[in-house]
Amino acid sequence: MITLAIFKPHCLKNPIAYETIQQMLTANGLKVIARKRISLSRSEAEKFYEEHRNKFFFRRLVSLMTSGPSEVVLLSGNGAIQQWRNLMGPTKVLKSVYTHPECIRSCFGLSDTRNATHGSDSEQSVVAERKFFFGDSNV
Repeated sequence: MITLAIFKPHCLKNPIAYETIQQMLTANGLKVIARKRISLSRSEAEKFYEEHRNKFFFRRLVSLMTSGPSEVVLLSGNGAIQQWRNLMGPTKVLKSVYTHPECIRSCFGLSDTRNATHGSDSEQSVVAERKFFFGDSNV
């Protein structure tokens, strides 16, 4: 099984966070099968996060995702979607600090928007997000 992960711009700017996350992937049996550094335009970020358009954090999220390069990766491993989501922890950083103190968002998230990473939440999301970032290529 595969999943898609994004290391957000503020995470890439922190080499300790980035390297620690790479080590966590390996330690948890997730293998990077494709990696792509991107700089999203405002329209690309708005399109990717379209489902959040009417939510209060949408502008903040688009602003973050266009603030610098991100890294999109495809991860392979047993139960990759759930395993990556468990490593990330809860979306809300303050909650994660108390409920999942070892997770990525607890360690490297700065706010609910600047929460270090993104992960596909279903097989359907993986298909759509993979196509968005990698096109129809067989990566």
